[in-house]
Amino acid sequence: MVTELSITVKPEEENSEKAVKNYILKSLAARNIRASFDEITPVFIKKSIDARHGQIKIVMRFEVYIGEKPKTAEELLPKWKHADGKNVVAIIGSGPAGLYAAFRLLEDGIKPVIIERGSDASMRKNDIAQISRKGILNPNSNFCYGEGGAGTFSDGKLYTRSNKRGDISKIYRIFVEFGAPEQILTDAHPHIGTDKLPGIVSAMRKKIIELGGEVYFDTACTELVCHKADNELTVSGVKTKNVITGEERTFESDAVILATGHSAADVYSMIAELSPDSLEAKTFAVGVRVEHPRELIDNIQFHGKKMPQAAEYRLTAQVEERGVYSFCMCPGGFVVPCATSPDQIVVNGMSASGRNSRWSNSAIVVERRPEDIPQEFVERAEKDGCRALAGLYWRTWLEKLTQEKGEGQKAPAQRLTDFLAGKKSEGLPETSYTPGVVSSRLDEWLPEEISARLKKGFREFDLSMKGFVCDDAVLIASETRTSTPVRILRNKETFECAGIKNLYPAGEGSGYSGGIGSSAMDGEKIAGVISRKLSGIS
Repeated sequence: MVTELSITVKPEEENSEKAVKNYILKSLAARNIRASFDEITPVFIKKSIDARHGQIKIVMRFEVYIGEKPKTAEELLPKWKHADGKNVVAIIGSGPAGLYAAFRLLEDGIKPVIIERGSDASMRKNDIAQISRKGILNPNSNFCYGEGGAGTFSDGKLYTRSNKRGDISKIYRIFVEFGAPEQILTDAHPHIGTDKLPGIVSAMRKKIIELGGEVYFDTACTELVCHKADNELTVSGVKTKNVITGEERTFESDAVILATGHSAADVYSMIAELSPDSLEAKTFAVGVRVEHPRELIDNIQFHGKKMPQAAEYRLTAQVEERGVYSFCMCPGGFVVPCATSPDQIVVNGMSASGRNSRWSNSAIVVERRPEDIPQEFVERAEKDGCRALAGLYWRTWLEKLTQEKGEGQKAPAQRLTDFLAGKKSEGLPETSYTPGVVSSRLDEWLPEEISARLKKGFREFDLSMKGFVCDDAVLIASETRTSTPVRILRNKETFECAGIKNLYPAGEGSGYSGGIGSSAMDGEKIAGVISRKLSGIS
C-alpha cells in the first residue's frame, strides 16, 4: 500500500528518523491505517517552512510505502539508447529545453545535434569573469548565452508551478543523476546553485555525446533552411557560423527544435522575415533589482529567530490595473550583469548552493502588456513588417537607456528610500553587484508608468514586510529579461511553429515557459512529439 501525507515537525525534529516516523504513524492511525515502525518506508516529497505567528515549523510531505519498498533511483531513470543516426534532430540552444529535448530523443535512439552560440561552461566562466573585472562583455558568451543557458550562471532555481507541462520529478531525477544534490527532490523550492550547475550541465553534455549525439559550441544559427511547397514553408536544416573562426556550415535534419532562450532577439527577426504571422506580442514585465542585507530579510521573515538557511519572500500587489511583484528572489545571493550587448545594462540575480552571501535580492517588476508599448515602437515594428516585435524594440530601448545612465557595465542605482522620496542618493550602500554601481535618479528616467507603480508597490510591500523599505535597501536597474515580449505561435496539435512546418519552438524563447523546470519539461514534451512523428506513431 502507498499513501501520501503531510506532517508538521519542529526544526530540531526534521532530521530525526524516529521522530518523523512516529509522526507518520500517528497520521496513519488518524486515517485508520495500522502499521508498525518497521513496516513503513517514507519517501520524502517536499518540505516547506511555516514561519507564521512567530513560530517556526517544518511541513514535510511524504509518500509512505506500507509493507513494500519504493523503486530505486536507477529504476526511476529513463532508459537512453545510443543514437542510430537514422533520424537527426537539430536543437538550437543548450539550455534546459535543449538538453532535456536531447535526452528525450535519446530514449528512442534519435540523434540530437545541439548548436549553441555560446561557449562551453569552462570557457564561459572566463567570459563572465571579464564582465565583472574589466567591464568587457562577449556578446555570444555571457550570463545569457552558453552551455546550460541563462540559468547556469544566474541562479539555478528549479521551482515551477507548471506541473501540468510534464513530469517535474523526472526532470529533477535526471539533474541528480548528473550531480545535483538529492535535496532538490524534496525541497518545496528546489535550487541547485550557480557553483554546481556548470559541472552538472557539462556532465549532461558528455553523456549526450557518449550516446551518439553531437554538440557544437561558439556556433550561431544564421538561417533556417526552408523550402516552400503547396504554399507551406517547411524547414529541413539550419545554416550556422562559428563566431570565433567564421566557418560556415549547413546541418540537415528531420526537424529543428528552437530552444534559444528569452534573449535571442535575432531569432525573432529571423522568424519575422520568414513568417511574421507566426509571432505574437505577449505580456512581460520590467523593473529593478532590490537588494537588502541578508540579515535584515532573515530577521523580518523569521521574526528574529536564527535559521540555518536564508529567508525567502514572495510579494505581489495590484497597482493601477497592472501587477507589481517580486520575481526570482535570491536569498543569500548576488546581483549579476546579464546584458547580451556592450551597449546594454541588464541585471539579474543568482545564488550559490549555500545561499550564504551577505545580501538577499529580488527583481521587483511591473506587468507590461502589448497595449502599453509606446506608439513609436509599434510604428517601427509595423514598418519592419511584424507588429509583434514592438515590445522587443521597447525592451531594447530601455536596456540601452539604462547603459547611458550607468558607466560601462556599472549599473545605475538608488537607495529605496531616496527612490520613494524623489531625490538622488549621495552615497550608496555596498552591493554584491561586482561591476559596480553609480548613483542615479531612477525615479526620473525610468518610464513614468513603471516608476510610479513601483513606488506604490514598494509601499504596499512594506505593510506586509515591515522594514522592507529602509536606507540599506538599494535599487539596481534595469531588470528586463524576466520573460520574452514575444511568443512564437505553435500549432496546438502538432506543436510546430504555426507558419513553418518541422520547426518546433520550445522553452522560454518560445514564450511557452519560464525558468529551468518548465523549460526542461517543455523541451521534453516537444521532443516526445517529434519522436512519435518520426516513429509513425500518431
